[in-house]
Amino acid sequence: MKKPKFLRRTYNRYPKLGGTQKSKRSWRNPTGRHNKLREKRRGYTMPVTIGYKNSPNEQNMFEGKKLVMIYNIKELEKLTKDQAAIIAKVGKKKKSEIAKKAKELKIVIQNLNVEKFLKNLTKKNESK
Repeated sequence: MKKPKFLRRTYNRYPKLGGTQKSKRSWRNPTGRHNKLREKRRGYTMPVTIGYKNSPNEQNMFEGKKLVMIYNIKELEKLTKDQAAIIAKVGKKKKSEIAKKAKELKIVIQNLNVEKFLKNLTKKNESK
């Protein structure tokens, strides 16, 4: 069974609930007294319940790749094609080195837009 997209009820009526902004459509549990979705009535979308969990081989994945914490360049070089990096809590200097090396090796970093980060770095260095 395919997992449905759990969207907030009546998100399409109000812009502040995600009518225009996708990020605000995230699931919120209905709490109203006469809310049909809370009562699990027929004809309404299914609420989030136990049983919709991802399959074990899809858990902890990012775009089909296993996530690995990276603290330095040595760990970045050890990554294989089926792994994606997450940069750990590191300083700006080390982060920039890791980003440059990741761009060179064409490695995906989940929590960093490498192009944007390096562009901002060069812009700041030029302004100094």
